[in-house]
Amino acid sequence: MLDPRTTALLLIDLQNGIVGNPQLAPRSGSDVLAKAIPTAEKFRAAGALVVLVHVRFARDYSDMPSRSVDQPMQLPADGLPDAWSEFVPGLEGPGDLKVLKRQWGAFYGTDLDLQLRRRGIKTIVLGGISTNFGVESTARSAWEHGYAVEIVEDLCAGPSDEAHNFAVGTIFPRISHVIESTEIDFATS
Repeated sequence: MLDPRTTALLLIDLQNGIVGNPQLAPRSGSDVLAKAIPTAEKFRAAGALVVLVHVRFARDYSDMPSRSVDQPMQLPADGLPDAWSEFVPGLEGPGDLKVLKRQWGAFYGTDLDLQLRRRGIKTIVLGGISTNFGVESTARSAWEHGYAVEIVEDLCAGPSDEAHNFAVGTIFPRISHVIESTEIDFATS
């Protein structure tokens, strides 16, 4: 049972330019949203914090982490479309905390930890896209910051079944509890 006063739902990169990616597995971005939106509504109804995290870069990518890697991201030379980083319709609710990041994880370079601690948050319930990039990076940082972490498997999708399953089966059990959205329940005072 989760305490709504000390628990936050973090949804990673549920934004126009990412949710529509046709290369997601084991479920589509639409399938993730079909469960993420009612989960966010459940948190709001319980009085728990909902945190929506999205990523955006300058048109010239000058604020993006180094692209000197073996497999750089394939990005349009003239920048990402303006609506690329906007949250998908129907996701945002009143009182949600919105966090803009410029790397995979939601903690580094943002005020997320400060905002969570000021609100007395001790447990983070986490989902989003991509399982093994944004979600995993955020989960690792949350664990390192001392938060209890719950990963909602059916609120996640990655670039392949293999990548998703490796994170869910190998990494997440060492830093979190892996649950399904149907298992989320709040304690009543």
